[in-house]
Amino acid sequence: MAAQATESDQIKQFKEFLGTYNKVTENCFMDCVRDFTTREVKPEESSCSESCLQKYLKMTQRISMRFQEYHIQQNEALAAKAGLMPGTSL
Repeated sequence: MAAQATESDQIKQFKEFLGTYNKVTENCFMDCVRDFTTREVKPEESSCSESCLQKYLKMTQRISMRFQEYHIQQNEALAAKAGLMPGTSL
């Protein structure tokens, strides 16, 4: 049963990843690709798409860090409220 839950979670995570990947790809494509008269990717299109992806990755990393900081603060506040933190008393 636990193996099924893990497999189900992995499938869910993979679907979420694919959804995010598709959104980023579409957004960067729409922002960067302008010329459909040639099969070649122009240097400015390539550079734009790389910058777009880098910006997304940095933004995702920053949000993740802030999310972790927030949860640490929340856990510390709960522990202090319960009197579990050293140096705190009620």
